[in-house]
Amino acid sequence: MQEKVDTKKTVIVGASPNPQRFAYRAAHMLSRYGYPIVPVGIKKGEVAGKEIQDFRQQPQITDVDTVTLYVGPGHQPVWYDFILGLQPKRIIFNPGTENRELEQKAREQNIKVVHGCTLVMLQSGNY
Repeated sequence: MQEKVDTKKTVIVGASPNPQRFAYRAAHMLSRYGYPIVPVGIKKGEVAGKEIQDFRQQPQITDVDTVTLYVGPGHQPVWYDFILGLQPKRIIFNPGTENRELEQKAREQNIKVVHGCTLVMLQSGNY
C-alpha cells in the first residue's frame, strides 16, 4: 500500500454493489489505499462499507477532490450538472467513459481532465 501525501475525497459516479463491475473494484481499492469515497449511482446497496447514494436524490457532497467516472457516454448527459456541481479538482474518465462534451464542460470550469484507469493509477502510485 502506498503512502498518500494528502486526502483525496473521491466520488465514484456509477457506483455498483456488483463485484464484477470496475466501479466496485475501484471503491474497494480506493478504500484500501485510505482514500475517502462517496459512491453515487442508481443501484441500491453498498460497496466498500458505504451506502451507495442515489443520484436521483442529488446528494450534496462537499470538498471533492476527484470524480472517477464509471458511466458510459450515452448515459452521462443527465449527470453533467451533478458532476460539475461537485466542483472537483479533476475528473478521471476511465476506459469507455471518454466524452468530449463533458470533458470540454469540465475544462471550461478549470477542472482537470484525466484519461486513465483508477485501478492502474492507484497500483502505479499515480493517483
